[in-house]
Amino acid sequence: MEIVKVNTTYQYYLNPDLSQIDWDNVLLLFQKINWKYRIADELKAAFKMSTSTLFIYNQGDIIAFGRIVGDGRYYAMLADIVVDPDYQGKGLGKYLITTLNGILENYHFVNLTAAPGADNFYKKMGWKKQTTSFIWPQGPKQLRQHCEKEE
Repeated sequence: MEIVKVNTTYQYYLNPDLSQIDWDNVLLLFQKINWKYRIADELKAAFKMSTSTLFIYNQGDIIAFGRIVGDGRYYAMLADIVVDPDYQGKGLGKYLITTLNGILENYHFVNLTAAPGADNFYKKMGWKKQTTSFIWPQGPKQLRQHCEKEE
């Protein structure tokens, strides 16, 4: 496990031993931000298949995390960027995005899907909205939150 940064409040771990992650705590954070329900074993498998993972702890509890899904060289996507609402506004989301994106410096294409309402957060960090991106909606909520209105 590589410790990226430690300060008096938070510990930041890049690519930790995923068998040591408290996946029930991860599930609770997904529920706390009202993202689609996930299953602990499936989450563990998905994170294991990721290019890189980053977890942030406060006093032994996971309070933020994110990961990179990619092919290892050309295409990558930042995924599951989650910060406990109790810790939002403290720079943790910016740290996750900056650190993970920094790993992808020489990639040809890096993208992410923002949570509804998070556009300004990403725009302030220099991310640009795509005009050529498409989604296959997995249900009415995703259609409503991530798709343009049909004319």
